[in-house]
Amino acid sequence: MNWKTRITDTLNIHYPIIQGGLAYLAYSELAAAVSNAGGLGQITAMSLDNPEQLREEIRQVKKLTNKPFGVNFAIGQHGRPFSDFLRVAIDEEVPVVSMTGGNPAPIFEQLRGTPIKKLVLVAARRQAVKAEELGADAVMVVGQEGGGHLGREDVGTMVLIPQVVDAVSIPVIASGGIGDGRGLMAALSLGAEGIEMGTRFIATKECVHAHDVYKKMLVEGTESDTVVIKRTLGTPARVLTNSWADNILEIEKNNGGYEQLKDLISGKANVRYIHNGAVNEGFAWAGQVMGLIKDVPTVDELFNRMIKDAEQIREKWGK
Repeated sequence: MNWKTRITDTLNIHYPIIQGGLAYLAYSELAAAVSNAGGLGQITAMSLDNPEQLREEIRQVKKLTNKPFGVNFAIGQHGRPFSDFLRVAIDEEVPVVSMTGGNPAPIFEQLRGTPIKKLVLVAARRQAVKAEELGADAVMVVGQEGGGHLGREDVGTMVLIPQVVDAVSIPVIASGGIGDGRGLMAALSLGAEGIEMGTRFIATKECVHAHDVYKKMLVEGTESDTVVIKRTLGTPARVLTNSWADNILEIEKNNGGYEQLKDLISGKANVRYIHNGAVNEGFAWAGQVMGLIKDVPTVDELFNRMIKDAEQIREKWGK
């Protein structure tokens, strides 16, 4: 089966499959594994302590793969300055930079004149149009099923993707609720030219920073085991259900503001769960696609399974 799309051409990858930014989880081991399997792996930048750590991660990826990879900038994360981190990505000649949250315009300005491809995660049609106007090479469009930060409007992937495809001329990458070959083919049939997966890549062997307890929750849980927090802050995000998330929701219900919530929604609280397995001492991002996750394969095994299933679907359509 020919997997050539504008996304594979733009990013110089074999399969139109992109690994999400995954705060505190997307490091060299996972990024290299995804790129070696034929997709686009990514490193998370703003989860690192300083720009030199990012340089080390980039160089480690280059030791593990000769394939293209990206660096993700969660620019809305805690309002941290990102310019020095981005300078490292430019100096190290990273092929792709992706942006999630916040206003991407300053990143576009700093990348001006470089050959780096620019991907922007959006959750609404108007955001996609704006990203195209700024000069994005493609938009990653996440529906409300996704894990982590979502749009303020509860629009699902099935409706959102065709809307954005009709609104922009640049390639669209579908995200949210996708975790297997069926999701890949569904996204392509909606007009997307690639997919981004986050939660599904957490439950892989190469996501070495994710605690086994976290992976076990993703495998054993269902699509009903997630809730959306931070709606009252204007930054809704989907997490695994637990007592910690329940506490956040209770504070929001009682009109608690950022000051009451900040320690509960901090990166430290996130790390306690996902790195240490302290399931009642923090929170963990997860999308509804966890209802489709039944095992923890290697990235290569996951790709092989997805492509095999997708090709069987294509064959069925052909008949």
